[in-house]
Amino acid sequence: MLKLSLEALEILDAIARHGSFGRAAEELGRVPSAITYAVRKLEDDLDTLIFDRSGYRAELTSTGKVLLEQGRALLQQADQLQSQIAQTAKGWELELTIVLDAILPWRWLQPHIEAYFRERCPARLRVNEETLAGSWESLLDGRADLIIGATNDPPSGMGISTQPLFSVPFTYCVAPAHPLAGAVGPINADLLKAHRAIVLGDSARRLPLRSSGLLSGQDMLVVPSMQAKVDAQIAGLGGGFLADWFATEHLRAGRLVSKQLDEPKPPGATVLAWKSGNRGRALTWWRERLRDVKPPA
Repeated sequence: MLKLSLEALEILDAIARHGSFGRAAEELGRVPSAITYAVRKLEDDLDTLIFDRSGYRAELTSTGKVLLEQGRALLQQADQLQSQIAQTAKGWELELTIVLDAILPWRWLQPHIEAYFRERCPARLRVNEETLAGSWESLLDGRADLIIGATNDPPSGMGISTQPLFSVPFTYCVAPAHPLAGAVGPINADLLKAHRAIVLGDSARRLPLRSSGLLSGQDMLVVPSMQAKVDAQIAGLGGGFLADWFATEHLRAGRLVSKQLDEPKPPGATVLAWKSGNRGRALTWWRERLRDVKPPA
């Protein structure tokens, strides 16, 4: 049988904060005798003294101090539980996990997160990054509630809903000292294939891995992040396609040069994606926020 109640812990907390049974009674809207009775009953139930009454004023015993410390933690958890119940009753998720596909930069997402916080949406946010098929896999495996910037078609028959985002324009880039930087005219596939490609690794663990902008048989360096891909191309370790919003700054600064290809990479469509049965208010907020949104500058 449970011998502790939240009411008893609230009384103990009030006494400790005010240092007085009488002031605790005032705060709790009780008469002092009711507070005294509640404390004595708690001591009887626990078969231990909570207050030392031998001095001028009652002081917490060592047992009472432990009870106060742990009791306050329980009171805090109870408050959090009440808030969570109220939150879910209103249709809000406790937490929304977003996967931002590596094709999009964080700087683009950040203003939308700031707007989410300004509107005091109660669901906590967790943002992770995945790449290519890894984005879809995170949704299928329950590691994401929403993916932003997913490319290619979703795995079939998995109950996934999508919403168009925008297209990604690509530019083929190499470092100024790279052999292809001096190539005249559009670069054909044979010449391109003779040089190493810098490839962003697919983060999928079990779905078939995908690659982007790679010719069959071409040497490649697989890197773990978009920043690593940009850095590797600036260092002259190879060439590759970059989304314009990753390339523009470095092209203007002369750290990269763009080259025209016989077969340029067409713009790629991106989407939002979520499990079809998910209708939480946080997810809905993001779907509405990113409807007809502008791509990164």
